[in-house]
Amino acid sequence: MTTIRQATPADISQLNLCNLDPLTENYARKFYFDYLVRWPTMFIVAENFSGQIIAYVMGKVEEDPDYVKLMGIDKYLPWHGHVTCLTVAPQYRKMGLAKTLTAHLDRACEQQNAWFMDLFVRVSNKTAINMYKGMGYFIYRRVIEYYSDDPTGNGTSEDAFDMRKSLSRDKIKKYIRKDGENHRINPEDIYHP
Repeated sequence: MTTIRQATPADISQLNLCNLDPLTENYARKFYFDYLVRWPTMFIVAENFSGQIIAYVMGKVEEDPDYVKLMGIDKYLPWHGHVTCLTVAPQYRKMGLAKTLTAHLDRACEQQNAWFMDLFVRVSNKTAINMYKGMGYFIYRRVIEYYSDDPTGNGTSEDAFDMRKSLSRDKIKKYIRKDGENHRINPEDIYHP
């Protein structure tokens, strides 16, 4: 039996089973603790019957600071949810855990009245891209050389897709686009292209 619950400080040292995947971003412990303190309802874990963490999702809600609006920048990012990390241990994949965890995060962001959810995914990670599309995400744009590491060993950077999913507040779907593959930006232009 799998249990889905909010993460605790003790869980931080138990993420190794999930973090061994080369496509999973690994962070310093301080980063995980920061999320746990700042967005506790958006750090969700799945544990198996023996108490091992077999999957987790970390997210947050954010918006551009007010000075961006005051400066007249027309690409202001409103209050939205962000999927920082979603990973499932390899032996527990194809069981619906990623969708379950993402649904928990979606609900938490709906409760925070966010406009949309966003995430970044490697363009080579077709399995994840298709999974996100199946959950209602659209490719918003392609970020050139977003990932500077290379899990394939080729020694090159890799592009990312910025994917978005409108939440109930965005009734006119203002923050998604259907032709996102055609929109390319550099990493430094992510927030204000």
